[in-house]
Amino acid sequence: MEVAADPDEAVRGVADGATVLIGGFGLAGHPIALIDALRRTGVRDLTVVSNNAGNGTTGLAALLAAGMVRKIICSFPRQVDSFVFDRLYRGGKIELEVAPQGNLAERIRAAGAGIGAFYTPTGVGTLLAEGKETRVIEGREHVLELPIRGDVALIRAHRADRMGNLVYRKTARNFGPVMATAAALTVAEVEEVVPTGTLDPETVVTPSIHVDRVVVARRDAKEGS
Repeated sequence: MEVAADPDEAVRGVADGATVLIGGFGLAGHPIALIDALRRTGVRDLTVVSNNAGNGTTGLAALLAAGMVRKIICSFPRQVDSFVFDRLYRGGKIELEVAPQGNLAERIRAAGAGIGAFYTPTGVGTLLAEGKETRVIEGREHVLELPIRGDVALIRAHRADRMGNLVYRKTARNFGPVMATAAALTVAEVEEVVPTGTLDPETVVTPSIHVDRVVVARRDAKEGS
């Protein structure tokens, strides 16, 4: 595991056309410093997987506005401040795949767990199930969902130790743990990196085996850590 000197170093090697898993629920757990660094690389044709399609003009919204994202897979593409995505989508400049939130989380978790696919009743009978295999299980129709794997996962945690073990702060935990398991390269921005052995093992949510790089990127509490 590597402790990067800054966010720009932490995102090096992300290639055009990569699938990028981005943690966060709104601003809680949103890795803004890493997203900004990714934007500065100028990579193109990204597929972004995230809970929502950006807030305001910062973070993921800024990445979208820069024209670097070809497709987004998310649960909540429209919010009161998702005007950047809304403009791009209405203009035919970005593709959208909507996934119910539970399905989205499970598809990412399945990738990390090595599960080939799973059946769920969520989405049956709606547009979200069109073209997908279905099966009746115990008298109820289910739809087959496939895993979502990432080339890169950008997540936000509260602290890391020098091995890369991560602890999270309250709701900022959200998608980080499952995304960390489902990408070839996992990068975490944190408030601080502490010596190995400092973290209580019982509080570690993401073990170091799933983390490739960490970088310190402090922020104000109001920004959602």
